[in-house]
Amino acid sequence: MKGGTFVFACLLGLLSVLGMAEFYRMSLPERKLELWLAAPAGSALVFLPLVGDDKLILSVIGLLFITFSFLFLFRVRSIDTSAREVSFALLAFLYIPFLLMHLVLLRQTPYGIQWLFVIMLIVMTNDSAAYYTGCTFGKNRLYPLVSPKKSVEGAVGGLVGSLGGTMLAKFTFFPQLTFGDVFATALVVGVVGQAGDLFESLLKRSFGVKDSGTIIPGHGGVLDRLDSILFAAPVTYYYVFFLFRG
Repeated sequence: MKGGTFVFACLLGLLSVLGMAEFYRMSLPERKLELWLAAPAGSALVFLPLVGDDKLILSVIGLLFITFSFLFLFRVRSIDTSAREVSFALLAFLYIPFLLMHLVLLRQTPYGIQWLFVIMLIVMTNDSAAYYTGCTFGKNRLYPLVSPKKSVEGAVGGLVGSLGGTMLAKFTFFPQLTFGDVFATALVVGVVGQAGDLFESLLKRSFGVKDSGTIIPGHGGVLDRLDSILFAAPVTYYYVFFLFRG
């Protein structure tokens, strides 16, 4: 089980490095040195749950904050943009490796593998149902300032799809879910996942890019694939930690 969790953390560490690189290329394209330092340093957060010390997680986050604050302090390019650059650099740590770290925490729970599949089902069924519902019935724009193509009808259809996906999990590989768990996780994680998608759209429009990267031909970058999962991971973990009784 430990070996499986370590391999899983290695995969997330790789995704973290790629995601951090994409974020820096969008937000701080001139900061090459900072990119090469931040990408591997941030991925260390993903492995911290394997140590099993919550204080260590806080210590590393604090150390990263101080280290990169010093780095930007003594590598000033323009005083007018320094605050914005530091904000983007520190946001990258919280947005990508810190949120991904919750998937490792979730993997370590008694039904961790099942919960990981539930997240995948919620996100995939939400995306698919939202797309087809929006294409068929979409008339009212959900948030045109951030994502002009998304509709209210599509968002509602996505939540229905999430409910169907979570119900499928209950009747196939995760019978320990109660109907309360099914409805709560489908709706809450479904809404949060959609918010994660919108948040990444907000960042991309602010940075003036269409996709976060080109690593996946025809589908954009790593962050384009992880946007919903990044927000869904901590919400699911804290639901399991505080509310799920199995």
